[in-house]
Amino acid sequence: MDIRSSADLALTSDDLFLLAKGEWYRSYEKLGAHPATSDGVAGYQFAVWAPDVRSVRVIGDFNDWDIEKNYLSCSENGGVWSGFVAGVSAGDLYKYVVETRYGDLLYKADPYAFYAECPPGTASRTTDLSGYAWKDAGYLAKRAKRDMMKSPLNIFEVHLGSWRRHDDGLAGNGDPDSDDHAGSYLTYDELSDELVGYVRRMGYSHIEVLPVMEHPFDGSWGYQVTGYFAPTSRYGEAKQFKHFVDACHQAGIGVILDWVPGGFCRDEHGLVHFNGDKLYEKEEHPNWGTFKFDLDRGEVRSFLISNLLYWVGEYHADGIRMDGVTSMLYLNFGVDDPRQKKFNDKGTEEDFASIRFIQQCNDTIGKYYPDVMMIAEESTAWPLVTYPPQDGGLGFHLKWDMGWMNDTLHYMQTDFPWRPGNHKLLTFSAMYQFNENFVLPLSHDEVVHGKCSLITRQPGDNWRQFAGMRTLALYQMSHAGAKLNFMGNEIAQFIEWRYYEGIQYFLADQYETHAHQQTFVAALNHFYNEHPALWQRAYTPDGFEWIDADNSEQSVISFVRHGDDPADDVVILINFDVNPREQFRVGLPKPGYWVESLNSDDLRYGGSGVTNEGVRFKSEEEPWNLRDQSIELRLPPLAGLILTYAGPLPKKKAPARKGSTKRGSVAKGAAPAKAPAKTPHKKAPAKARGRKAPSKASR
Repeated sequence: MDIRSSADLALTSDDLFLLAKGEWYRSYEKLGAHPATSDGVAGYQFAVWAPDVRSVRVIGDFNDWDIEKNYLSCSENGGVWSGFVAGVSAGDLYKYVVETRYGDLLYKADPYAFYAECPPGTASRTTDLSGYAWKDAGYLAKRAKRDMMKSPLNIFEVHLGSWRRHDDGLAGNGDPDSDDHAGSYLTYDELSDELVGYVRRMGYSHIEVLPVMEHPFDGSWGYQVTGYFAPTSRYGEAKQFKHFVDACHQAGIGVILDWVPGGFCRDEHGLVHFNGDKLYEKEEHPNWGTFKFDLDRGEVRSFLISNLLYWVGEYHADGIRMDGVTSMLYLNFGVDDPRQKKFNDKGTEEDFASIRFIQQCNDTIGKYYPDVMMIAEESTAWPLVTYPPQDGGLGFHLKWDMGWMNDTLHYMQTDFPWRPGNHKLLTFSAMYQFNENFVLPLSHDEVVHGKCSLITRQPGDNWRQFAGMRTLALYQMSHAGAKLNFMGNEIAQFIEWRYYEGIQYFLADQYETHAHQQTFVAALNHFYNEHPALWQRAYTPDGFEWIDADNSEQSVISFVRHGDDPADDVVILINFDVNPREQFRVGLPKPGYWVESLNSDDLRYGGSGVTNEGVRFKSEEEPWNLRDQSIELRLPPLAGLILTYAGPLPKKKAPARKGSTKRGSVAKGAAPAKAPAKTPHKKAPAKARGRKAPSKASR
């Protein structure tokens, strides 16, 4: 246990200066509640920023919630109230009582609390974060040495409260009279075993957790926060969350945390009107009912950037996904009435305070934790999101590609006869896929609020829907960029995600179709991990090359993914149509032997078995797709396949020695034969370009 003296925890003039400047990046080390001693007596030191108020008191279990017992003292400047309270123990509930300049008494949770009462309770709870014995030193050492932009990034997005639930028939809050009887939550310790084991078996490289910070309303999924420094107590204590991250790291799995600096909820025990006036907040968000942070205030920036560093430093997070970046960048995000629009000094709509804050966040992470990734949820064409601030960028490492997501799902929802007309939805992303460092998200936002689950968006009968899901997964995995999938996508759950109950994993136990989908996704994930061409150059143009982008008539695309070693090249063909092509010719990036290493139509994945398994293709000098070499293969219905390079062709025999009289030799002095003219690019024969396949193979 790390017990400091109350004197060591006293705020200095430098602390207050940096707090006001917006550069006290470790403010959580003194603000909030910390175990301490004073004159040999144990207790806790409390400190809270609350300027322009008459008084601040601390109440809790330790003083019978008596508002007259423990007044705090105010700093000479800066508006920070602090004091030592003897007899406080770890686990005690507490709140601040803020007496406003108007004489009102506000009962507030601690903005810097490291632990909180489980909702619906609203108090903070004392705790000591020190003393956890981390066992992830080896993982962190590897993380520090790796190039994050040339490493696998395949993310399993999770809501911890609804990945799985207990079968005890109780609601998550333990209330048997609740409308929700889906079972109680798994604890952090249980998730450390069950979720980590599942993600490892499935082959994902990272878990992304929907906001784990304390929040009052389950239905906000954690995106409306009250306790920015407190892992939610729904699943256990702070050290148990450390154990969860530690277990991930020991299993070789990275952890990305969602972080919400765009606004906070209006619950009265939280940050709203903390001193009786606007303090943390600037204005109400027009769409979400939350309050935007006042990022012009240095103290607010210190609070948020300290919070960012806290989750990375104290909990060893490998990445932070900044939620709602778009809502921060534009002054008029969500404003529909022209009369209410605001403009900056240049007459435009950029929010310069938010831009500077975002750049400061990314610069600060880069300074203290250069091996931690920063990811933006930015849904517009804002330029230079993943470029350094010194070049005019925002400084993120990665950005969610919402355009790819929207175009792809629109295409996948299109019924098969009309897909040729929507073919450009598949190929348009190649026009901009390297403008930023993109993550391809099929996230929680796509399977809620009546949008339907991914499988119910697929047209056709049951077989076609599952085939469509496998095709979508292969397309996402083989496309340039990182990957993200929300829990439930990997089993093709039919119902939308429900935050109050677990994913229906029993489907994979009871129905072959869902089990096949899960098996395929696991195989695809492991294939991705084992083939550097799919991630070594995921963000640079030299990692992607079209073979044929324009075969809209057959709804087929083909392309090459390149790694650092040319021998790692893979060729991808995806047929978004329901008809197989039994003799389909495709151009190759280079001569050699090629084998089919993955096919989503394989019987083991629930497909129809139109594969090229066991075939070792030898490239032919048959020009196709503007390439000198090609092969002919079976292209499965509504499926994709991946070819891998299996080695060079045998070397041709050396020509006979000069003067030889063997048949075929050239006599001395004879003119060499002209090289044949290169065969022009030609149209595929009817059997490979649209003739309907035998009915037994049609779907």
